Amino acid sequence: MNKSDLKPASVFEQFAKINQIPRPSKREEKMIDYLRQWGESHGLETKVDETGNVLIRKPATPGYENRKTVILQSHMDMVCDKLVDVDFDFDRDAIQTYVDGEWLRAKGTTLGADDGIGCAIELAILEADDIEHGPLECVFTRDEETGLTGAEGMKPGFMTGDYLINLDSEDEGEMFVSCAGGRNTQARFTFQREAAPAGSFFLKAQLKGLTGGHSGDDINKKRANAIKLLGRFLFQTMNRYEGVRLAQFHSGKLHNAIPRDGLFVIAVPSAVKENVKADWNVFAAQVEDEFHVTDTQMVWTMESADAEPVIEASVARNFVWALQAVDNGIYAICQDPELNGMVETSSNIAAIHSSETEINILSSQRSNVMSNLDNMCATFRATFQLAGAEAWSSDGYPAWKMRAESQLRDTVVATYRELFGKDPIVRGIHAGLECGLFSERYPNLDMISFGPTLRDVHTPDERLYIPTVQMVWDHLLLVLKRI
Repeated sequence: MNKSDLKPASVFEQFAKINQIPRPSKREEKMIDYLRQWGESHGLETKVDETGNVLIRKPATPGYENRKTVILQSHMDMVCDKLVDVDFDFDRDAIQTYVDGEWLRAKGTTLGADDGIGCAIELAILEADDIEHGPLECVFTRDEETGLTGAEGMKPGFMTGDYLINLDSEDEGEMFVSCAGGRNTQARFTFQREAAPAGSFFLKAQLKGLTGGHSGDDINKKRANAIKLLGRFLFQTMNRYEGVRLAQFHSGKLHNAIPRDGLFVIAVPSAVKENVKADWNVFAAQVEDEFHVTDTQMVWTMESADAEPVIEASVARNFVWALQAVDNGIYAICQDPELNGMVETSSNIAAIHSSETEINILSSQRSNVMSNLDNMCATFRATFQLAGAEAWSSDGYPAWKMRAESQLRDTVVATYRELFGKDPIVRGIHAGLECGLFSERYPNLDMISFGPTLRDVHTPDERLYIPTVQMVWDHLLLVLKRI
């Protein structure tokens, strides 16, 4: 399959144009300008709110003027991640895509289909002149990936529709009617650097090639977390040998991604340096066996490093002990039978970086039950506060509760069955969707979320399953015709 053969052509043409535009989270100005100019050049009512969200209205086609207004909504920003050896500037360079069988991928970077493909579907609908629909509002929010601040900043009245279809889901055939709320929790150790003990030998250990993934949607897949693995080895080593000192620790980039790689630099007594290297190799083999299903491409290296001042001994010890102790992964499973065993509450330790005087820790907690979200955040804070760090949580975003009755859901399910001869899966998702915030500002808005199949979002392995784009397109058009 060539890129010129991708169907529906109008959607993939729009997606190709979107991927020429740099749009990192919080730096979406070029995309905002593009959408504004696009709407105005097509003669459509276009407005941008003070936060940077864009809304483009399209009138109903003849005969559909009395239908209720449908909002189609996607987020314009993308997670920017790349392979460590790829030279790429997300503020300047265009995403380079290629077809791999039935998948669309990017060359060494995230693809941006989360949620560029949703934006492309909206633009293709806005541009089409052969689609039957009632009044439409196409909404493009900014900065979804780093805290949903576009949706957070949207004021009541910006959208005026009756139904909202969010196009930010990643499994074709699954219709999402509920999502988790979430918060970020951070911690900080401060310290003074000091000289390493006399006779120390410095080692730099690196781990890369983990599968990683989305900290909500993939948290139940038992994927290795680079931070937790590096912390485990440090805890083991500091308990085994006297005089081991930590100089650096770096892993992870984004609050909503499971960290794929990381490194630390330690000083060890010269007499045990070969023992530590041997321990590293044994540990690597054990971990590879532990994650032999989910993480098959782990790369472990340990080499000598230049001497440097080390982190204050008591701070380094407390930091490593806290890394060993902190909860990570699934904390609770939903008991509501309608949510079919979905993860209810989880925590992901996402990024840690040391500087000359600080160690900064970033994590994210999610839950469909807001009281348990409070508890999970408190558990994380308490672990690091006991170790002597400062710790605090963000305000976060609310969960989206499933409606008992939904005309939109009924229409979406019926049209899916009509098109494909089977029922879709109706479920909740353990990731944050902007629908949670919309449900607070627009309490009467009937909402659902669906989209084409994506895999390994938030990583350079992100890919889009091409056949599902046509399926979602056909389904969406029929929903717009029938609603």
